[in-house]
Amino acid sequence: MEEIFKNVRCLLISSALLFIVFGILPATAQAASLYFSPSSGSYAVGKTFNVNVYVSSADQAMNAASGVISFPRDKLEITSLSKSGSIFSLWVLEPSFSNSAGVINFEGIVLNPGFSGAAGKVLTANFKVKTAGTARLNFSSGSALANDGKGTNILASLGSAQFSLGGAVPTVPEVTEEKLAPAPISGAPSAPQVSSATHPESNKWYSNKNPQFSWALPANVNGVSVYFSQSPTSNPGPVSNGLFAAKSYENIEDGVWYFHIKMRNSAGWGPITHFKIQIDTTPPEPFEIRFVDGNETDNPRPTIIVDHEDSLSGIAGHCDVKVDNGEWFVSNYEDKIERPNQPHIFPLPPPGPGRHTIVVKAFDKAGNDRIATAEFTIKPLETPVITEYPKVLASGEILVIKGISRYLRSLVTMWFQGEKGELKSQSVKADEKGNFTFIADERLKDGIYNFWAEVVDERQAKSLPTEKLTMAVKRPAFLRVGSLAVALLSVAVPLAALVILLLFILWFGWHKFVLFRNRLRKEVQEAEQTLHRAFDLLKKDIRNQIKLLNKTQNKRPLTKEEEKIFQQLKKDLDDSEGLIGKEIKDIKKAVK
Repeated sequence: MEEIFKNVRCLLISSALLFIVFGILPATAQAASLYFSPSSGSYAVGKTFNVNVYVSSADQAMNAASGVISFPRDKLEITSLSKSGSIFSLWVLEPSFSNSAGVINFEGIVLNPGFSGAAGKVLTANFKVKTAGTARLNFSSGSALANDGKGTNILASLGSAQFSLGGAVPTVPEVTEEKLAPAPISGAPSAPQVSSATHPESNKWYSNKNPQFSWALPANVNGVSVYFSQSPTSNPGPVSNGLFAAKSYENIEDGVWYFHIKMRNSAGWGPITHFKIQIDTTPPEPFEIRFVDGNETDNPRPTIIVDHEDSLSGIAGHCDVKVDNGEWFVSNYEDKIERPNQPHIFPLPPPGPGRHTIVVKAFDKAGNDRIATAEFTIKPLETPVITEYPKVLASGEILVIKGISRYLRSLVTMWFQGEKGELKSQSVKADEKGNFTFIADERLKDGIYNFWAEVVDERQAKSLPTEKLTMAVKRPAFLRVGSLAVALLSVAVPLAALVILLLFILWFGWHKFVLFRNRLRKEVQEAEQTLHRAFDLLKKDIRNQIKLLNKTQNKRPLTKEEEKIFQQLKKDLDDSEGLIGKEIKDIKKAVK
């Protein structure tokens, strides 16, 4: 970047000299001016005041300006220069000053499309009055170059400023209560050891505006006096605020503050402890993200310019960066260590072609952050062309694809995606004419594939992918028929065996059933015969009993009990004979 700055500076100076020497600028182009604001005022000796340097170019856009400012070194001295709010994004010559020579130098650049307007801030000079009198500021030289691609000097006028410097203001040494405090008292408490849970390190900045302090409270202490101010030497005073070992404050303004505390015992007040804290709750100043190559470039790793300031705690040593929906990454300000007054410049990781959004989160030393966003476009390389490929590829055959790229000896990446979504890639290098022949490293499995190609050059710039093409990989017809037959047989043979097994099971079951039925018939017949014999014996016995009763009846009348038994035996015999006959018929019918 330093070499670029030198070249740009030489170009600007050369362009300006050419136009001045040869006088080829038209009068109507003299449209810019450099001036001071304020251009007048009165200030006392010992006081400080600020003067802003502005450029006006209302009629034509300008993209560079330079100047040398002189001031009376015996009456004024510069304490600092500030670029806060400057329209310049790059400095060919960093703003500098010399109190011994009484000069200020600057030379800056405004990126495309340049600046046009009546009040473009260049820088701010902070002066301190040394002696009384009149102080005049003048431009010893200056230039304003138009944004016309030629470096036309369009500076029309150089302003001046004049200030009245009054008599010296008597300086009275600051007298604080601490300076008037008596010498240490023997036996008094020692200075308290103060700590802070919210602001533990005195030289570190914090965004917490509710500080808390604590200390140990010795047993012999009978009074504690505290005070909180922005003076490093304040005395809390001779009045005790009570006995306590902690103190907190709320909504403290930004800045450097001091917590003052002392303790008292029967001997008197001890020495004061001054505990410093630094508070900054304000984010860094708003800033813009700029691109060295512009917002639209074919550079695959665009270079970013980030320049932000924080007037209180100062900027931290890094920023966080995110492109699109990617992860945050840290960009350290290593370049600002060598060039502390220059902006942070860093390249992005390759985001790929297309439109993108970058987010930069800048921090101050207290951890406050400010976010800026910008859009940029990476222009793609020209897409390669696939000229020859197989629409159907035999299983096991080597895949060959041919094509052409506009970029000679470029790297062409071929992508493949199968039916299940798996993605594979392989790269091949184009020859000196841009032709490339892709030969697959491995044979593809049967199925349908989509494939496409993209180009990557030596800068890692990429093209957009080609249109997705489709290819089928399958086996020859005779192999497919054989496979089909094998597949059918592998299903038919087990199925036939299953049918045979089922028929055998049915035959075997029927055979067993027939044997069982025959045995059952035989058993029923034997049971029937046995039952008939048993029943015949029973009938014979019953009839014998009935005959005996009949004989008895012939000899004498039967008693009621005998008559009842006689009638019951006859009935039971008839009922049993009918019931047994019916059951035997049912069994015979069931086993037929």
